[in-house]
Amino acid sequence: MENILIQRRTTSAAGAVADLPGDLHPVLRRIYAGRRIASAQELERSVECLLPVEMLSGSDAAAELLHDVLAAGGRILIVGDFDADGATSCALAVRALRMMGAREVDYLVPNRFEYGYGLTPEIVALAQRQNPARPPELIITVDNGISSVEGVAAARRCGIRVLITDHHLPGRELPAAEVIVNPNQAGDMFPSKSLAGVGVIFYVMLALRRRLRDAGWFAAHGINEPRLAELLDLVALGTVADVAVLDQNNRILVAQGLARIRRGKGCAGIRALIRVAKREMERLTATDLGFALGPRLNAAGRLEDRSLGIECLLCDDEAAAFAMAEQLDGLNRERRRIEEEMQTQAQSCLDGLPKDVGPASGAVSLCLFHLDWHQGVIGILASRLKERLHRPVIAFAPAGEDEIKGSARSVPGLHIRDALDAVATRHPGLIVKFGGHAMAAGLSLRLADFPAFQAAFEEEVRRHLDAADLRGVIYSDGELAADEISLDVAELLRDAGPWGQGFPEPVFDGRFEVAERRCVGTHHVKMVLRLPGSRRHVDAIAFNTRVDQCPAVRGEIRIAYRLDVNEYRGQRSPQLIIEHIVV
Repeated sequence: MENILIQRRTTSAAGAVADLPGDLHPVLRRIYAGRRIASAQELERSVECLLPVEMLSGSDAAAELLHDVLAAGGRILIVGDFDADGATSCALAVRALRMMGAREVDYLVPNRFEYGYGLTPEIVALAQRQNPARPPELIITVDNGISSVEGVAAARRCGIRVLITDHHLPGRELPAAEVIVNPNQAGDMFPSKSLAGVGVIFYVMLALRRRLRDAGWFAAHGINEPRLAELLDLVALGTVADVAVLDQNNRILVAQGLARIRRGKGCAGIRALIRVAKREMERLTATDLGFALGPRLNAAGRLEDRSLGIECLLCDDEAAAFAMAEQLDGLNRERRRIEEEMQTQAQSCLDGLPKDVGPASGAVSLCLFHLDWHQGVIGILASRLKERLHRPVIAFAPAGEDEIKGSARSVPGLHIRDALDAVATRHPGLIVKFGGHAMAAGLSLRLADFPAFQAAFEEEVRRHLDAADLRGVIYSDGELAADEISLDVAELLRDAGPWGQGFPEPVFDGRFEVAERRCVGTHHVKMVLRLPGSRRHVDAIAFNTRVDQCPAVRGEIRIAYRLDVNEYRGQRSPQLIIEHIVV
């Protein structure tokens, strides 16, 4: 890792006198203070502490609309997105509606390479062709739709009502949908703006259940009132995989979902994904959701079979779910192969840039395009390059004869969607379309406009970032004493989360003496380190690191690391996961 600074977290005065339990371990007290946790209430993880559904604007109107369609026996079509958040959102909507008595619920995941993103007029036409004799009475978008102005208009012309559930930032014009539920739309007072798409549709289903209960629906139809908590495994997976900020509300959703999974109560598809990922269900963490299960679910949408992940999550047959999980695992291996090729090509592109262009020139952004790149993998490529180069990156792939599509990833200090909006405003017609979040976005350009966009984007990024912003920072929770580098503390930290975006897993730093080092596999280095001021040794591993990037045996190093539990042949011991080495 290049150009990295290890920086200790600061704790606020409130954090230093936080109203936390007196018996809280000192290491945890320090960690929570560094995350501005000031009271025990902020650490609550029970469902009773979730924000009430009535605070989410549009949820009551959505429940009324759904009730009307259910009462009329209308056909409902879920239009999902291709990624893990979209897949879990879609599966949750289908499962919840069926639990509440819906007789006709189908789903459709557009081929974004062919139809574009979200609900488009082409998708509306496809929905009608699927069942000409009985087109849908209602389309529900999950994890998309807030930008689907033309698609919603097309649906209305066909007499199809639309309920939008989304969490992406709205554009200047909202679609004329029957109801929109999105915590990020103007005027919404829901305190948690970080709900993932699956969290939004979960709240809508909570509102629907309450309305049906009040209307006597379940008793009248001989239906047991559904326990929607059974779907929290899907909420946890989609929330973490979408890298949603883990504010308190999201931490509750994820913690409750993880607890269900660990007890073996997750759906058959999630249990199958855990098996193929070779994770232990009883000790599954949020990190496993994000780095083991999520990528396998994403692989289907990134490559070809968009519905495979959803079918896996909807399947209740153990054998069939495992067979689909194995297919997803195979797609994920293929995705990794493609990604490795693209990273090699990206490095060649970087090496071939003129000296007055790109990172070597002092440019604060990077835009790359390659004719052979796959649209489904450019987002991952942009993320990898952003992490390595510490600047906003947009990777582009072909999207037809004259158009290219880009996936953008940003760094702290630059709201990437707002930056694209500014470019579009200053250069009308340069960007065909765009959308996204603060840290990630997507866009389309005409191929001929790529050089002009590069220059315009660089100019805009320079308005917000300077050289100091282009240095990677690893935030440390300080040093651990030798007696704190223990199995007990490692297990304590593992159970103290869930950790994730906005509530980062603890990272520590310190000096150690290298006693041994060796290669493990092709890209990892295993070490034995001597603890400071002690004769004790501890195992450590640096992933995606070459031996020549590590210090010589018996050299002293400073490292940033995570304290984890190593499980090998039934034995459990503390292990340091090295994030960065200062030689």
